[in-house]
Amino acid sequence: MEKETCTFSFCAKPAVEEVETDLLLIGGGMACCGAAFEGARWANPKKIKITMVDKAATDRSGAVAMGLSAINTYMGENDPADYVKMVRNDLMGIIREDLVYDLGRHVDDSVQLFEEWGLPIWKMGDDGFSLDGFQAKDAGKVSLKDGGKPVRSGKWQIMINGESYKVIVAEAAKKALETNRAATGVKTNHYERVFIVKLYNDAKEPNRVAAAAGFSVRENKIYIFKAKAMVLAAGGAVNVFRPRSTQEGQGRAWYPVWNSGSGYALGLQAGAELTMMENRFVPARFKDGYGPVGAWFLFFKAKATNSLGEDYCAKPEALAEAKAKYGKYVDNLGTAIRNHLMMRDMKLGKGPILMRTDEAMAAINKTFKEKLGDKEGAKKVKHLEAEAWEDFLDMAIGQAGLWASKNVEPDKVPSEIMPTEPYLLGSHAGCAGFWCCGPDDLGAPEEWNKKWPAGNYNRQSTVKGLFMCGDICGASGHKFSSGSHAEGRIAAKNAIAFLLDNPNYTPTIKETADHLAAELYLPFEVYEKYKTYTTDTSTNPHYIKPKMLQTRLQKIADEYFGGISTWYMTSKTMLEEGLRLLQMLKEDTSKMAASNLHELMRCWENYHRILSVEAHARHILFREESRYPGYYYRGDFDLVDDANWKCFVNSKYDLATDKWEVKKVAYAQLVEDAAPVKH
Repeated sequence: MEKETCTFSFCAKPAVEEVETDLLLIGGGMACCGAAFEGARWANPKKIKITMVDKAATDRSGAVAMGLSAINTYMGENDPADYVKMVRNDLMGIIREDLVYDLGRHVDDSVQLFEEWGLPIWKMGDDGFSLDGFQAKDAGKVSLKDGGKPVRSGKWQIMINGESYKVIVAEAAKKALETNRAATGVKTNHYERVFIVKLYNDAKEPNRVAAAAGFSVRENKIYIFKAKAMVLAAGGAVNVFRPRSTQEGQGRAWYPVWNSGSGYALGLQAGAELTMMENRFVPARFKDGYGPVGAWFLFFKAKATNSLGEDYCAKPEALAEAKAKYGKYVDNLGTAIRNHLMMRDMKLGKGPILMRTDEAMAAINKTFKEKLGDKEGAKKVKHLEAEAWEDFLDMAIGQAGLWASKNVEPDKVPSEIMPTEPYLLGSHAGCAGFWCCGPDDLGAPEEWNKKWPAGNYNRQSTVKGLFMCGDICGASGHKFSSGSHAEGRIAAKNAIAFLLDNPNYTPTIKETADHLAAELYLPFEVYEKYKTYTTDTSTNPHYIKPKMLQTRLQKIADEYFGGISTWYMTSKTMLEEGLRLLQMLKEDTSKMAASNLHELMRCWENYHRILSVEAHARHILFREESRYPGYYYRGDFDLVDDANWKCFVNSKYDLATDKWEVKKVAYAQLVEDAAPVKH
């Protein structure tokens, strides 16, 4: 099949804007906002130019766009060493402990800034009951920075009124960029609705990043950003696997649907080394609406059971069976193991799995009335019920709508929960991402810091000048929103140090503006060239539209790489066949067709998804064990094998040859084990 090229014989040639900057920030979520805020603090005195590029509108960009009802990572009185133990236990024993500890010692500063910027944070009242953020302010409760006591829903989580969480954080980032414009005299340094498609390496230094190219999703225009360093914070990958929500529900997901794997694809095409891409996250969430369960589990103390009322995580025979395969990790009952035990009961016909929301609210109602009396207790309960609903109106409006349409009142009847399709991410209970340099003061191997090949700069990837944060900094999960912001700050500060240490560098690339425009606009050219071959332009023998291509991708991933249709089960033979089909799909991407800018974005998002899931599948194929039962299973190696696989799995992609190199990297434990968990 002849490979298509773009000569602009059929589609209109875009305008080209070239932007030269010092530090380029790619993204718009919590991590990138953190990078903008911290970067400006260090850049402004040195007149270093910062430019931020977001494919969306930054106020509502990223995973926190709709809002949150809790901040999941706040140390407070806790020790960062205990945080490392928690993350290590939940991620089945393999994390970069230096990166996790480093985040733990810095994250509180970001949370305290959020409150300073106006985020309402719940506090404990004098009567021992919780006050929401607005009540706490009216009661004169002091800030976290001044010793205020937050309301904890768990050991690491604090409650917030978070419907405007992202807007508040974005405002601070935009103000920081404004100060950078004033310091440098640059007219524009914040580009919204611009989708970055590809990074380009320096013409003289192949292992150095030099430029990024993308296009406006609002006008016929491409952008070429040349930069001396970059912070990449473009998020994880959603809608790679076929979702449970189909037909009228297609597109509903737990993680944000616009996270298309760009963070992974941009970095790996530039040659950055990946780590732990075999990891994935399969959250158990309210069925069909994907509504969050954290507040119900942690704050409202709701319990999940099978349909017979049994606690599926407390059955001796189930625990013994799991421990025989997955060893000591079962004792900790981490997220993956809890998923495994839930699915065991579902396969035994004991579903549906039910969150006992009704029992939780009844218990709270009883406790409040006993302590406060009927009248005052009822008043407190009513306010708490409002907060329970706000939990969904903050984070998953669709869940509230779904409950209403099914005549479900969660305070009166239990609600069904279900494991979702897999997601690729590194900031929640997952750790897929890039192999990054860490701090050099925590006793980690010097190969992870002082002897880092690209230079000893915290959160720098293996590509010189390319820094990673948020979802795509690997082997260091459980950052959540606050940790992602803090990690963006760490990455930007170190990127500024890198720039100051390399003052004479001028980025140059071998590709011309015409070459980049032709590469980015190829789907337009293909569509315009062949659109008259059929009366229905959605179906054509000469091209494939993005929706159809994504359907093929999701079918391959779901059926061969361990999706919902196989109960997350895969094997060597399944993975190899899936990779064969994926290679054919990757070849067909040269036939992607776009009739408008939105479809052009969808085309390139799908290409990013393909590269992301290819890395995922190749890592699972290489790791001959089931390291994350409940997330995925290798049917041919259904065990956790610490003797052979207590290590990192790293990989590198060669764009020129389309080949992968996958290898083991030795694990290093820096924090001693916690005491055994007693059940």
